[in-house]
Amino acid sequence: MFRDITLRDLMGLHAKEPHTMIDVRSPKEFAEASIPGALNIPVFNDEERAEVGTIYKQVGQAEAKKRGLAIFAEKLPDFIAEFEKIDTSMTVFCWRGGMRSKTAATVLDLMGIHAHRLTGGIRTYRQWVVEELNAIEYKPELIVLNGYTGSGKTVILHKLAEVNEPIIDLENLAGHRGSIFGQIGLEGSNQKNFESLLLHDLKRTNDEKVVFIEGESKRIGKVTMPGFLFDKKEHSRQLIIKLPIQERVRITLEDYKPAERPEEFIKAFEQIRRRIHVPIAKEIEVALDNGDFETATLLLLEHYYDPRYQHSTGKVDDELKVAIEADTVDEAFEKVLAWKKEYMKLI
Repeated sequence: MFRDITLRDLMGLHAKEPHTMIDVRSPKEFAEASIPGALNIPVFNDEERAEVGTIYKQVGQAEAKKRGLAIFAEKLPDFIAEFEKIDTSMTVFCWRGGMRSKTAATVLDLMGIHAHRLTGGIRTYRQWVVEELNAIEYKPELIVLNGYTGSGKTVILHKLAEVNEPIIDLENLAGHRGSIFGQIGLEGSNQKNFESLLLHDLKRTNDEKVVFIEGESKRIGKVTMPGFLFDKKEHSRQLIIKLPIQERVRITLEDYKPAERPEEFIKAFEQIRRRIHVPIAKEIEVALDNGDFETATLLLLEHYYDPRYQHSTGKVDDELKVAIEADTVDEAFEKVLAWKKEYMKLI
């Protein structure tokens, strides 16, 4: 017989041995939010869940259960086969620890596959995330990579991670680069997923002395940074990355790859067009229409992004700013590493 376990029990299992969490909700529910690292082996797909839900509302619970059982019975061999691929202990969960996870755990037990069931489902995990974010005391000093758009802040952050420097990649967690063009080519996150992943990173890095992050706005795409983290970032040391404009254009083109999605860039540009001086906006429009993304990027940096950056950084205390001047992003990375080495001697 399967055993119900609490969220605390689940975390204990995860800490002791390899353990697999399986979300048996529909793919759409799973995409909206789940426990980080969980697999999705759904009892119902999105269409089946909608059908059973409609029967429940229009006919009643008994008929909905009958239809649900009939749907599940047809896919049972494939469902079991997916679990047979897992070679660790496992826990199944749904939204509230209800019928779907109970059905999954019962069927697995009958087939000789032992699985725990999470009491309260993912809802209890979500409550824990909110409580932890409200209560956490984040100890490390933040080192904020800042600078004009295209200064290679994300490139430097990733290079820091490659040499085992502690980082939190807010843009990656948000699935957004933080600008009007920021979601192009990325899968945007939502607040629930963002907070789950962020909490994981905060706990992972909480024993470090310093942690690198980028200088993001409080809102990144569709998600919002917790107030305590945004305030800490605003009052932390800022490394201002300064690169030549042509290097910034190169980095921007390499990151966004506008030639692969020209229509999306033109659509995004229309959202900010009115904020740009009319003759310049016309030049950008012509460049985009002609596929001259280098010229369009240069004009956008000089006439839209740079003035906005100058306004935002004016709020940061000057004594917290450290200029990192370089000709290339690789050189800037080396200078950031060298600065950090010297700074660590002082703290």
